[in-house]
Amino acid sequence: MASSQPPLSPRPLSPTEQRNPRSAGLDDLDTLGVLRVMNEEDQAVLTAVADALPQLAELVDIAADRMRRGGRVHYFGAGTSGRLGVLDASELLPTFNLEPGRVVGHIAGGQAALVNAVENAEDSDADGRRIGGELGPDDVAIGIAASGSTPYVRGALEAADEAGAHTVLISNNPDAPVAEAAADHILLDTGPEVITGSTRLKAGTAQKLTLNGFSTALMIALGRTWRNLMVSVVATNSKLRERTVRILCEAADLSETEARELLERCDGDLKTALVVSFTFVTPVAAVGHLEDNDGSVRAAIAAVSRRENP
Repeated sequence: MASSQPPLSPRPLSPTEQRNPRSAGLDDLDTLGVLRVMNEEDQAVLTAVADALPQLAELVDIAADRMRRGGRVHYFGAGTSGRLGVLDASELLPTFNLEPGRVVGHIAGGQAALVNAVENAEDSDADGRRIGGELGPDDVAIGIAASGSTPYVRGALEAADEAGAHTVLISNNPDAPVAEAAADHILLDTGPEVITGSTRLKAGTAQKLTLNGFSTALMIALGRTWRNLMVSVVATNSKLRERTVRILCEAADLSETEARELLERCDGDLKTALVVSFTFVTPVAAVGHLEDNDGSVRAAIAAVSRRENP
């Protein structure tokens, strides 16, 4: 018996899957012409990210508050979006001395999907739910999906929400169906791609800028920088060790010899050396003040000042 219900209207095609009329004759152009078309289209990326900044700022504040309580940030994505999440999370450890497991990137298909496409991985709602369900009420789950329709991301956000985590979708589709599974939807409206459906282009660039902005602002909020200096960097090689010397020279107005001597007294820890140089407490006391103030140089210096000038 035929159903009396009218057929469901198909969801509108994501802008990232639509043809871009401005690049219709792409293969008729010379190489410089191709690059110019791509560069002109890339201008939309900065506008899209700028429009999303108020929402992004709210997300940073929410994530910072939860991380101060011991929570974590988890990125979920497939393909390019997943790789960008993993990349952003992995760069925070050496750059800001962030403890492993505080910001984590998950890609559909696991580690193998970082370099090779894993068949049907992004379609696995169950895989997303399995990982998302491991989150807790102090965590933040950020789904990244250009089309906003990835089942893996939907499953992760739904399970994370059920676990009490704060959930956000970052997409390039105003009508992203997965947005209904998240508490907030950060839209990066970059429009159709130069090559239809190739979201490693504008959509991916906008996502990378957004993740860079989010994670950097989050690290600043958590005291992982001092002024505009990368004071939490892990000096794991000679280049980075020399950078810590330069930072200390510039920040504390020390000679190179003085900076090296101070770093040696502080076991090579730049944050400790900064607190010592500005407060004249011992390295041991400086470490204590940093521990009491979540590793923030600014807060540790202020704490010493309050003790000396109650």
